[in-house]
Amino acid sequence: MSEKLSIHGQWSSRLIFILAATGSAVGLGNIWKFPYITGENGGGAFVAVYLLCIAAIGVPIMMAEIMLGRRGRQSPINTMTALAREENANLVWSVVGWSGVLAGFFILSYYSVIAGWALAYVLRAASGVFEGIDATGVQEVFNNLVGDPERLLAWHTLFMVMSMTVVARGVRAGLEKAVTYLMPALFLLLIVMVGYAMNTGYFVQGLEFLFEPDIKRVFERCEIVAGMEQCELSGKPVLVALGHAFFTLSLGMGAIMVYGSYMPRKTSIARSALLIAFLDTLVALVAGMAIFPIVFANGLEPGAGPGLIFQTLPIAFGAMPAGQFFGTLFFVLLVFAAWSSAISLIEPAVAWLVENRGMSRIRAAAWIGLTTWVLGLGSIFSFNLWSGDEYKLFEMTFFDLLDYLAANIMLPAGGLLIALFAGWVMSSQSSRAEFAMGGVAYQLWRVLIRFISPLAVVLVFLNAVGII
Repeated sequence: MSEKLSIHGQWSSRLIFILAATGSAVGLGNIWKFPYITGENGGGAFVAVYLLCIAAIGVPIMMAEIMLGRRGRQSPINTMTALAREENANLVWSVVGWSGVLAGFFILSYYSVIAGWALAYVLRAASGVFEGIDATGVQEVFNNLVGDPERLLAWHTLFMVMSMTVVARGVRAGLEKAVTYLMPALFLLLIVMVGYAMNTGYFVQGLEFLFEPDIKRVFERCEIVAGMEQCELSGKPVLVALGHAFFTLSLGMGAIMVYGSYMPRKTSIARSALLIAFLDTLVALVAGMAIFPIVFANGLEPGAGPGLIFQTLPIAFGAMPAGQFFGTLFFVLLVFAAWSSAISLIEPAVAWLVENRGMSRIRAAAWIGLTTWVLGLGSIFSFNLWSGDEYKLFEMTFFDLLDYLAANIMLPAGGLLIALFAGWVMSSQSSRAEFAMGGVAYQLWRVLIRFISPLAVVLVFLNAVGII
């Protein structure tokens, strides 16, 4: 079974696989979340903890997920069923595939809505809407967008059509061609933005915000109370690093597994996983190097979180020289990051329909796209028609509930099960044959995937649901 190829095709090279997997990992969160949490939790010291977490959790589980995908050569659901049979294990392990496919489906339904905001802001930035705008004006622009369900529906629809068009064309003509252009374009846009940031006069301050070590903040939680900083001992920053290390690599949602099923036989899984993790982290750090000098140059608040993108940065772009051009570039960058992630989120479900229902890729993509689009309506209405308390469940809107279910429950559970299956159910002969590595390197992976990674994912899960 391990020698066969996927019926969907195969990446033409190791580089294309790395670009595709990196595109899956690099998303909207890389552009704002990682730089923001880095600055909030200790700068360079937090980065060091995060990199340790990537090494102990992210890379071993990514290696496992790629390995399972390449050995199964099918959609995640069918791969896990086939591998369970191969290892004489209970077929209930197919739940790993189902969980990943459903999580990707849920995430894309609301991810598309947020990506639609980025599309809308490309048009607004290009038309000069943000020129000379103040905080009140930006808030009005944002409220007018999210408060209008018809406008959100139009952008959501456009983004879904963009994503499904790529997926419908298949591995070589669709996914591969898209990442071949999208990822270099994304890197180029980031470099251009950093080049501009270097001329703001605040580049060094931005670097200090990102990289200056503050070990105290890694082990303490501090806040300003009555104008004074108060700190208490806390492991939260470490848990933040653990959680982001897991989520940033798109683990547990089937995307990496299905991309692994298209991976050439001679490609090294270990080296590929390390390079993908490196590129994903590099993009996040470079994004911070581009964003924070602009933020500081305009006297804005760097800890604005998600509001930094749509409610804070437009003020900076409206005030800076050539802000119309660079603002447009920035939101195009966001769209590219979202697009490369979206096509990976829906590929597992499309692959399953092709394999199990005999559909063409075009028809499968259309069905999955339409279903995802319909589910996305709930997220659209969460910001306007369904924003009242009478529409909330557990004090969460439809959007919040879907995000919580997918990100806090399904992804950690999927990642944990992948680690357990690869480490405890799959024989060492099977995994060793896929990795084609021996000695210390293989034994280190076995220790990490059997003991360290599962424990860390459990901690991530308990933190996400508020138990610790």
